[in-house]
Amino acid sequence: MPDFLALCPIDSCEESKKMSGLDRGSPPTGPAMPAIPLGDKARMRAPPFDIRAPPAKMPRMDTTVESPLLRREVARRRTFAIVSHPDAGKTTLTEKFLLYGGAVQLAGSVTSRKNQRATTSDWMELERKRGISISSTVLQFDYQGYRINLLDTPGHKDFSEDTYRVLTAVDSAVMVIDAGKGIESQTRKLFEVCRRRGVPIFTFMNKLDRPAMDPLSLVDQLESVLGIGAYPMNWPLGTGPSFKGVWDRRTRMAHLYERTPGGAYRAPVSTAGLHDPLVRDAVDPESYRMVCEEVEMLEGAGHGFDPEAVLAGRITPVYFGSALNNFGVQILLDGFLEHSRGPVGRRARHGPVAPGHEAFTGFVFKIQANMNPKHRDRVVFLRVVSGRFERDMTVTLARTGKTVRLANASKIFGRDREIIDEAFPGDVVGVITTEHFAIGDTVTAVAGVVFDEIPRFAPECFAAIDNPIAANHRRFSAGLTQLLQEGVVQAFIRDGDGKTPLLGAVGPLQFEILQWRLESEYGAVSRLTPAAFTVARWVGPVESVSGFSLPSQVQLVKDESGRPVLLAPDAWNLDYFQKLNPSAQLSDAPLP
Repeated sequence: MPDFLALCPIDSCEESKKMSGLDRGSPPTGPAMPAIPLGDKARMRAPPFDIRAPPAKMPRMDTTVESPLLRREVARRRTFAIVSHPDAGKTTLTEKFLLYGGAVQLAGSVTSRKNQRATTSDWMELERKRGISISSTVLQFDYQGYRINLLDTPGHKDFSEDTYRVLTAVDSAVMVIDAGKGIESQTRKLFEVCRRRGVPIFTFMNKLDRPAMDPLSLVDQLESVLGIGAYPMNWPLGTGPSFKGVWDRRTRMAHLYERTPGGAYRAPVSTAGLHDPLVRDAVDPESYRMVCEEVEMLEGAGHGFDPEAVLAGRITPVYFGSALNNFGVQILLDGFLEHSRGPVGRRARHGPVAPGHEAFTGFVFKIQANMNPKHRDRVVFLRVVSGRFERDMTVTLARTGKTVRLANASKIFGRDREIIDEAFPGDVVGVITTEHFAIGDTVTAVAGVVFDEIPRFAPECFAAIDNPIAANHRRFSAGLTQLLQEGVVQAFIRDGDGKTPLLGAVGPLQFEILQWRLESEYGAVSRLTPAAFTVARWVGPVESVSGFSLPSQVQLVKDESGRPVLLAPDAWNLDYFQKLNPSAQLSDAPLP
């Protein structure tokens, strides 16, 4: 897995509160931990931007304005991602949030049959065929006075680049854990990314309706494996076939649920005290005895609930339930909205930028080509950092210095779009444009503002791609160009073979998805030839590259910006190259 190295939002609770410009509704954050690499297989860093130098004296943007509209709109935003190991129930939980949030009237199923509705977030045909998330999805809806920006992410490690970029655009995260398996490898990696970015984490122990680990063991895993304090907000009334509901620790009420066909509708619920005959009769005697003992144990030991510690990332609130059957979903949603934080600022090169500042700023964290099959358009996903976004506004694209007009702005809900006239900090806006935006671009109304939020991945899998049917050249070329602009697959050019690009990606599944989309969306069949490289390093100094000695299995190529990149089949060959060329500079990120 590539390492994650990106700038964190803000540095302290007090600074967060100051930058948000809110006294209530956007709680202060905790100290953001420094960016620390997770390993040394392949790092990723924020790419350098070739832009004009900022003005000699930049205005302070860590202060807020007394705009009642901006303060009110910032306070009611909640922007968060749902992350998990594959098959833990992340997309199912996303769909149930939409159901309980009133955004859909009937919940879809990840493995939908002909008589079932498919999920909203998995809108690609291939996602619905395979029952897995391939691309991150943005879903915006209103619930109980909040404007929610929910981002569903892929769980598979081959799509981790998309997931990590999404985590730069959110303020909190919900971590889903399969109660039958406990903490798995990808969950652990995603947790580390969130922790290093200072993102508060809420935990949902899912699939309690199936054979599950002991609830106390699951809580202990959070503390012993992840090193974070855990505070159970509710407790399961039984597990597996005996799972009947949850006991809410705050209200001291038991919630007993009834199953609905396919979990498509809200589960009917009854509430009563833990010792009420209704609860005694619903739960089998052995499970009831264990619940009473465990609840008593919880009250006498463990962490107390500390909202400040939650926002600082020292404690994770833990909720138990079953997303498939809608058990405990609303308690999780309501609890998350109550205890999570609103939009927080981001650090630009010149200093922090507060969401309450009047000047509009934002950054691009995702590009999706061909969302509408009837048009060859591109949707640029923009996280609003500060100020007020207005449709048709003119902004500066920091990377090029050019002025662009953001005309076709939409609220995104899966594949669906709805034209909007304005957006506020925390919102994710979909801008449909033909302008050449790139992942990581900063758009701003203030000259000199540049965000370095988006990490850059060094690919680990390589393959050459070409068009086997000459008559399809135009479709193949146009489709490949648009799909490469999404940034999850990189293209490299080899000397003497400019017509056959060499592709690089984090995982091999990305190539499979690329080929499928070329054929299904653009009608262009492609041919893929695997290459025996596993390591990529940018090399310098540029003026000396032509004189370097290359081992027989090492190849020198150029990236999309013309920068020299060294490709090697393994670390040994990379070390051998370094011995032959001691003056060479090798970097896992583009050299300035």
